[in-house]
Amino acid sequence: MNKIFASMEEAELRRVLSSNIKHYRGLRGWSQETVAEKIETSTNFLAIVENGKSWVSSLTLVKLANCFEVEVYELFRPKNAPDDRAKEAVKSFVADLSVAFERSVGQVAKKYLD
Repeated sequence: MNKIFASMEEAELRRVLSSNIKHYRGLRGWSQETVAEKIETSTNFLAIVENGKSWVSSLTLVKLANCFEVEVYELFRPKNAPDDRAKEAVKSFVADLSVAFERSVGQVAKKYLD
């Protein structure tokens, strides 16, 4: 794997993680101090993580997930990522659209090419 590509992936993961920590913290109205205390780390370290400048250990990820009452993977899920129901609704809509489009094209072709 290309080192530049790998670092871009890492940078994106850090951005999503830091954004989600801020998001979940904000939902609860908690300060960095409150979260740091709950996950047994320093406020300075949490600030560095929230700024995307440091990674956390797997243990700290678990503590963060428990603190926010979410699954660990949700800390890495972009906020704009659709859930499974939304994905299925979009797939269904696109399939219906495709059928309607094919039908319309067939009708136009029959009218003008027959």
